[in-house]
Amino acid sequence: MFTGIITDIGTIRSREDRGDARLVIDTAYDVGTIDIGASIACSGACLTVVEKGVDEGSNGPAGWFAIDASAETIARTAPGMWDAGRRLNLERALKIGDELGGHIVTGHVDDIGRIVSVEPIGDSVTVTIAAPASLAAHIASKGSVTVDGVSLTVNEVIDQPNGEAHFTLNIIPHTQAMTTLDEAAADRPVNLEIDILARYLARMQQVRG
Repeated sequence: MFTGIITDIGTIRSREDRGDARLVIDTAYDVGTIDIGASIACSGACLTVVEKGVDEGSNGPAGWFAIDASAETIARTAPGMWDAGRRLNLERALKIGDELGGHIVTGHVDDIGRIVSVEPIGDSVTVTIAAPASLAAHIASKGSVTVDGVSLTVNEVIDQPNGEAHFTLNIIPHTQAMTTLDEAAADRPVNLEIDILARYLARMQQVRG
């Protein structure tokens, strides 16, 4: 489980396709505290650490960890996000006693959304995202949603004739600085995870129907 509160921005150092994609991710985390087999959410996708290390560079020690992204993971997440050089929102798994600053996040991407527009409002930006029809009924005004692993509050939802839902988010300067949402731009694909309560309610309605 995660909370959607990002604690590091990693960078994909390399990608090696060998059945699954082996990704090496540079991180500011103290990798000595990361166990092999630990779960780390990478821009909203929960993945397992299979290797780790520290390299000596010109700026001092640099930590890294490696994960294997399956074809299923790559197919169900935003196109291009696993390319070498891409920045990823990182969050380590929730521990008993940790502060729950966001909302309960599973690290399972429900579908891919698309940024419609980015509009500066004062020091913040208003980001409008198109959620596909598969998720439209599960996005609610003042509810929670996870975008590329970031826990955010929905401001407004506008249903579209094609079945999509366009929802708006207010991204404050702190969130821009601490996440990859500073790269938000029209037409950029993003990973979406709906609130876990919405997921269970949808299943209950399906069974009742």
